Amino acid sequence: MADDEFSLRRLLGRAFAPAAGDPPKKKINLALQGGGAHGAFTWGVLDQLLEDGRLAVEGLSGTSAGAVNAVVMMDGFARGGAAGARTRLAEFWRAISVGGNLPELQRHVVERLFSVMPCGNSPMRAWLDSLARFISPYDLNPLNINPLKQLIERFVDFDAVRACAELELFVSATNVQTGRLRVFRREDITPEVIMASACLPFLFRAVDIEGESYWDGGYVGNPVLGPFLQTTHTEDVLIVQINPVERAQVPVSAREIMSRTNEITFNSSLQAELRHIEFVNQMIDAGSLPRGLGAGEYRRLRLHRIALDGLDERHDAASKLKTDYEFFDMLHKIGQRAARRFLDAHYDAVGVRSSMDLSEEVRQQVA
Repeated sequence: MADDEFSLRRLLGRAFAPAAGDPPKKKINLALQGGGAHGAFTWGVLDQLLEDGRLAVEGLSGTSAGAVNAVVMMDGFARGGAAGARTRLAEFWRAISVGGNLPELQRHVVERLFSVMPCGNSPMRAWLDSLARFISPYDLNPLNINPLKQLIERFVDFDAVRACAELELFVSATNVQTGRLRVFRREDITPEVIMASACLPFLFRAVDIEGESYWDGGYVGNPVLGPFLQTTHTEDVLIVQINPVERAQVPVSAREIMSRTNEITFNSSLQAELRHIEFVNQMIDAGSLPRGLGAGEYRRLRLHRIALDGLDERHDAASKLKTDYEFFDMLHKIGQRAARRFLDAHYDAVGVRSSMDLSEEVRQQVA
């Protein structure tokens, strides 16, 4: 690292250090769910938490769009603390929107990730929707051209991310052949890992990592909570949840049915994680599991949640496919408001108790 860059980072570190006499920040882990363009809601949540400054993030878990948000945030944090993280996230979401300054190939991959087909009930959309069900990405893309790597590398210095010991990072992907979850830790994060975590199988060919093939992590870990049981010192985990658990109405159209099916699928792994966390908490309370960070010891997690609830049911999966900045900005503002409400209502609970009724959540799953 050049001397001037090192000096700048030291200056930035002092600039964002707590002032003398300020109360110490409460530490928290963040678990970021994937959900296409709705990841802009997570951007808003992160932006508000970083601006507020009362919480210090110790660990990040992310899947798909959640993994992208996490790694972009870490890149910015390594560059300039909380302010650097906010700036980097804003630059990323502006760039990937329609009208952003991405090269043509990178624009194409964003359209595939966040806007698989034109929005609206157009004949073109219906045609592409049908096509995706019958033609494999191995047929459509025999050369396996995927500029996501270049897109991610444009915004993320992976060497800096792997060296950022102030934050832990966990990214989930699905092993195609075994169907099992694989969680990649900070020191193993590469562009290919982020590509794998966001690899929707009907759009992209499986991503090869160390001789194994991977698809989107949302199928088996969206997001993963398990690593926080034995890694970070803080026992508080804030889940940023994009996919709604409940819907007021029964879907009737083919698109509504597919949307709801996807929501249930991408929430099922989180429901399983919550049951696991509740079981571990009960075992610790009963004295059957040791509490701590040593070998064979576990953390008793306190869970919190910020959920996307500012959209009505007309904004189903179709809204996850929009990439205009106006839509991203709307979700960003909804995320900021949701984070402010969480801090107003539950800041005092962080470090003390769960603000999410985990027992009730699990009870409803088995009722």
